[in-house]
Amino acid sequence: MRANWDLVLEKVVGLQDHNAMVDLFELLLTEEERSAIAGRLTVFKALLEGNMSQRQIAAEYEISIATITRCSNYLKHMTAGQREAIKALIL
Repeated sequence: MRANWDLVLEKVVGLQDHNAMVDLFELLLTEEERSAIAGRLTVFKALLEGNMSQRQIAAEYEISIATITRCSNYLKHMTAGQREAIKALIL
């Protein structure tokens, strides 16, 4: 299964055109899956910025507390170096 995920990543990284990337993700992911990914990215970004509580994030972005808690727990188990690398990617 891992080799298949690597193929997906290679295809995404190889795309230069925004519209082609939209087409690929619309092909591969349902609207619900795309929304879930976007929500998680929003949560990670908000948590890393540190300006809002989990309840504020939930209210502002209409994301479940369960999703926010999962993201928060994931960040808590990262090393400081890993968190910095993630910040560089999404902030």
